[in-house]
Amino acid sequence: MLDQFLFKKIDNAQLVVFRIFYGLLVSAECYGAIATGWVRRTLVEPDFTFSFIWFEWLQPLPGNAMYIYFAVMGTLGLLIAFGYKYRFSALAFAILWSGVYLMQKTSYNNHYYLLMLLAYIMAFLPAHRDASLDAKLNPGLRSQSMYNWVRWIIILQLFIVYTYASIAKLYADWLDFSMIDVLMSSKKNYYLIGDFLQQKWVHKIIAVFGICFDLLIVPALLWKPTRKMAFILSIFFHLFNSIVFQIGIFPYLSLAFIVFFFEPQSIRNIFLRTKKIIPETKIIIPKAKNAILTVLGIYFLFQLALPLRHHFFEDDVLWNEEGHRLSWRMMLRSRGGRITYKVVNSQTKDTVEVDLENYLTAKQQQRVSCYPDFTWQFAQRLKKEYAQKGEEIEVYVNNRVKINQSPYQQFIDPNVDLASVPWKHFAHNDWILPSPKE
Repeated sequence: MLDQFLFKKIDNAQLVVFRIFYGLLVSAECYGAIATGWVRRTLVEPDFTFSFIWFEWLQPLPGNAMYIYFAVMGTLGLLIAFGYKYRFSALAFAILWSGVYLMQKTSYNNHYYLLMLLAYIMAFLPAHRDASLDAKLNPGLRSQSMYNWVRWIIILQLFIVYTYASIAKLYADWLDFSMIDVLMSSKKNYYLIGDFLQQKWVHKIIAVFGICFDLLIVPALLWKPTRKMAFILSIFFHLFNSIVFQIGIFPYLSLAFIVFFFEPQSIRNIFLRTKKIIPETKIIIPKAKNAILTVLGIYFLFQLALPLRHHFFEDDVLWNEEGHRLSWRMMLRSRGGRITYKVVNSQTKDTVEVDLENYLTAKQQQRVSCYPDFTWQFAQRLKKEYAQKGEEIEVYVNNRVKINQSPYQQFIDPNVDLASVPWKHFAHNDWILPSPKE
């Protein structure tokens, strides 16, 4: 029964059209990052970037090379859209985007992680077999069919993202609407809608709608009687996010995913205007069936398990951030911090207070002041700098953090030498103080 479902041949119009949208959108994201100054602010101007731990060796290219890097990614996006050298273009983009994602987390966004996952998924899907230059240049490649599992891995990935995002919102600061107040307070000066977004009744609607939309949108799109209404609500939801939160291509990428929920023939009639010639009842079991099922099983088991890892750490993820990333915990909290670094010479006990402006951009200073991995990484950088001068040092911080509308609380143990402690990936870092009690 499972074989008949997964290995049924279906029209590939949904995948082909999505490939075009996907390629155009990632191209716009990359060229836009250059045009808006994001590349300059995030990757060119800083003296160094905060890479993901274990990827400290991965730093931006020197000089203006990161502009070329993003221009290459933008061009690869166009090649993906046109379906030219698709396998190479899609995989090359996935690798280059992974580099950007891992070499800096100062501008971390869950959507960047989703795009990295999607980039690898798309690189291995047969999205270039129709309406592509590859199929035109090599007619033997052309096909109007794909396996049903190709469509469902996209749908299942979306279901995981939205469901975890909805569940994560079921906490006190979201349910009492105070988190929405925090999110909207910075939008007061928006033209026309600024005052509207400060209304308490609007906050209540946003909070409830956010939970319900994330939880129900995928089932509603799958069920034909609710599909059109879900589509209309999706347009409203994602355009609202685009206007209010200004998060690049991702609202539009989310809308592009909707092609996987409408009938393939409808998608073909609207976008491709070609006749479907492959019946949807044909079932072909590939020789690589077991390998396909094994890879998909491992991947989705990982996707289901990774967002749950914070439950195995001590204390609250909202406080200590351990297990927050890669978990679809989107727009859930606002963090603020105050921090001072004190460098102590291990031999002479001479003490120097570090001026962060000599090392970090304003955004990096904000991250260092309230995210523990940033705080630890900067201590390691200080240790390395002083070691090059032949000095052994200890690094202590005085760090107070506030979450959402709570008061500032001591966050990191000021008596722990951060230069000497390792970072624990799979256990609680006990130099992070316990969350304050009610």
